[in-house]
Parts: sequence; structure tokens; C-alpha cells
Amino acid sequence: MRGLRHVFRLGLTTALPFAVFADVRPGPLFRDGAVLQRDMPAPVWGEADPGEAVVVEWRGARHETVADERGRWRVVLPAMPASTGPSELVVSGKNTVRVRDVLVGELWLCSGQSNMAWTVAQSADAGAEIAAADFPLIRHFQVAKTVAARPAFSVAGAWKAASPKTAGDFSAVAYYFGRELHRRLGVPVGLINASWGSTHIESWMSPAALASDPAFETVHRRWAEVVAAHPAKLAAHAEALAAWEAAGRPAKRRPRSPDGPGGRLEPSGLHNGMIHPFTPAAIRGVIWYQGESNSARHEEYARLFTGLIESWRSEFARPGLPFYFVQLASNIRRHDPSGEEFSHIREAQRTALALPGTGMAVTIDIGDPRNIHPSNKQDVGRRLARLALKRVHGLELEDSGPLPAFARRGKPDTGEVRVAFFHAAGLAATDPALPGFEVAGADGVFFDATARLEGESVVLRSPRVGAPETVRYAWGNNPPSPLRNAAGLPASPFVIPVAPAAGDAP
Repeated sequence: MRGLRHVFRLGLTTALPFAVFADVRPGPLFRDGAVLQRDMPAPVWGEADPGEAVVVEWRGARHETVADERGRWRVVLPAMPASTGPSELVVSGKNTVRVRDVLVGELWLCSGQSNMAWTVAQSADAGAEIAAADFPLIRHFQVAKTVAARPAFSVAGAWKAASPKTAGDFSAVAYYFGRELHRRLGVPVGLINASWGSTHIESWMSPAALASDPAFETVHRRWAEVVAAHPAKLAAHAEALAAWEAAGRPAKRRPRSPDGPGGRLEPSGLHNGMIHPFTPAAIRGVIWYQGESNSARHEEYARLFTGLIESWRSEFARPGLPFYFVQLASNIRRHDPSGEEFSHIREAQRTALALPGTGMAVTIDIGDPRNIHPSNKQDVGRRLARLALKRVHGLELEDSGPLPAFARRGKPDTGEVRVAFFHAAGLAATDPALPGFEVAGADGVFFDATARLEGESVVLRSPRVGAPETVRYAWGNNPPSPLRNAAGLPASPFVIPVAPAAGDAP
């Protein structure tokens, strides 16, 4: 708890509106080894004494400004092509800061909870991957775990180039995503890793975002209850810890500190401390892997998730900022008696595709039933990279598994339903029996359906449902998921209504 309070105090300090700075300080992005975004005007910002003259020198050009009354300054470098040759960024005021080994390429923000934080060293084939990690043009910025009560202007962190000495500590999803971009585009890639395990989506949302929808009032009410109960829980924890230490620190785990103010679950706390400091930056886009910690409250997730996407786009001043996310993988979830919590989160994630500029990496086929942290992070990174390579860079490749287009009843009295798909070229199944499809009638009770492939569609039928109203596929925390396209990408789980057959009365 002491560490969390320390982090919390840091957040308050960096958010003070009228702080005084003895030295000019560039923003958190501008550390040795940084990557700037190519082909976009690139803001450079930082802090100084109010009214202090600041000069930014870059590749022979001078950019002059004056710190405002809050001690903040900003200049904008003109759009630049990618560059693999290092340059020096010099920031001068009453002192001079030299930022060395700066490259220009692709810059991505990588955020979420533990599956984004999971490192290369913790993932599949770690030894071979680390030994082969000789990519000096791939740079990883580890954002320090920081909670702040108000939006902060700076945060600790450092850039590291990928090498066998460093890559083991990189976010695995971010690294494999960046490696694929680097290999295909031949340019430097910067990865800002702002992730923290076991965190809720509301911790990553701005205060403005959480105030934007009356539905989010439940978040604030729930947190108020946590804060009210915290002193009693803290006292109980102190007693449990004392007993544990008096018993000689037995093998069982040390009593866990209760969640409370200044902790990672505080609404907006991680946004304020770990995301807001980078919002002046020019970035190419965002990759996101989160949702597990919200699964018990899945009914809130769809609106929270779209709220996060929209608010981050507003803060980065990029309405169409590419935002690509990972749909939750399969997992047994033994503590979920319904067996469906992850299904509801997956469906909420799928419906977020209605927002323009979004893309989803489906991972239902590469989960680990008994481990919420699947070790195959290579395919996760590659699937995210496919989205960026096609939608941002225009490469000709398939970037998604099959997604449902519509479901429609067949001829009257057959009980058949045809489900058509987008991204369905070469539609096939790893199991010819095509398990995983279910249909329900007006009563909402689902039954298994037999399925057969017909071109880019699947035709379903269940003798127990004469007039299907709803179809779902790969439903459940750990369902069968045999459907693929020619690129080998799995179909997304889904639940959709069934439209009447052509010519049926409405």
C-alpha cells in the first residue's frame, strides 16, 4: 500500500496546475532512443518556468516558443519521411537537454491489462525469440505504472532498442506486432507500452469520458462504495499481515492489500497517469488488449469500450485514429458458473467494429483453456499487424477472420437458416461436423444446430427449433470454433437475429 500511495502522490505532483520548474524538461516521449511518427506534423512539448523562452533544434532547424503561465510549452516539427539514421533533438531554455539516437518511423500506443503487459520472456518459444531479437530499429518505451488523481503532464519511462539483452522485458504482443510492421515496411517502429495487469477499462478512461454518459454513473457509485469500505478493509489487512508475519511467513501467499484510493482500479487513475502524458503526440494508432477484468460486469462493457475509443481519439485530436483490439481468447473460467462471461465481452468487442477505423484480432482459436494468459503471443501480434498493414498501409492481404453479415430463414417449413459472412473467401472448417452453431426460437432457448458450408455461407438447422429467431456461434467461455477463411483466420464468435425469408410476411 505504501508503494501505491507513493505512486498516487507522484500523480498529484505531476498534475499540479502551476508548478515551477528550475530546468526545461521535454515531455515523456523525448528520451534517448525515441521514435517520432513519420509523415505527420510531430509535436514536441514539455515544461519550463512560466514565461521561459524555449528553443527546439532538429536537423538544422530552430523552433522557438515561450512557456505559458502553467510552465508548459510546445512546438510542432514538420512532417518527415521515415529515417533509420539517428538524429539529435536539442531542447534549450535556461538549461540544455540533448535527446540522442532519435529515429522517425511508425509510432503506436500499446495498452490494456495483463495480456498486453505479458512479456516475451513469459511467452511461447521465449529462448529462441529473445536470442533472435536483433532489431535495433524496433524501440519499446515502458511506461512506469502510475496512478494519478488528475490528468498528468509527464510520467517516467525509457526507450530500449530490441536486442537479446532487452527484448525479454518487452510486451510480447507489442513486440510481435512491431516486428511484423518492421519486416514488412522496412522502417523504424516505436511501441509505447502503457499496460497494467488486472485493471478495469474504467481506470483507462478519462474523467471527461466517464462524465459523458449517465450510464457511467454506476462506475462512480461502485467506486464510492470501495472508498467507503477501504479503511475497514485496510485495518483487517493489517491484522492479517501481522498474523502472517508472526507465523514466520508461511509458504502461502502474503495477504493482498485491498483495492482503494490511489490503486490501479481507481476510475481514470491510469488514464491520468499513463495515457494523458502522451496525448500531445503524433501516433499512428492504438493496439488494445483488455476485457478480462470486466467480464463479471459485461453488460456495461460495450458502452464503456466505445466511450474509451471515442475519448482517446478526441484527446489525440484524431477522429479517425486507428484503434485495433484483441477479442478475448478461449478460457474455461472455473469461477464463472454461467460459463458465458467471456462470450458477452467478445460480443461487446465485436459490436465496437461499428465505429469507423476499428479492427479486431480474433483469438478464439489460440487461447489456453486453463491459463488466462495464452502463451502464443506471436499470432496475436501478427493478426493485429495485418489490420495495420492493410488498413493503414494498403498492403494486399486478408486482415480479418469471417464476420457475420446476416442470418436469414430459408424456404418455409424447412427450419433452415443461412448465415452469410464478410471476409469469407475460402470459407472452411477444421472440423467437418462444424460444431459451435446454435439456434433459438422466440422463447430464447438455444439448441445445437447441424451446419453445412455453402460457398461463403453456413446453412443451419435444428429439429428442435422450427422457426429460428436467433443464431449464435462459438458461444461460451471455451467453445468449439472450427470456422476459418482461406487466410487461416478464425471466425469471430457472435450472436445475431434471424431475418425472415425473402417474401415472408413481416
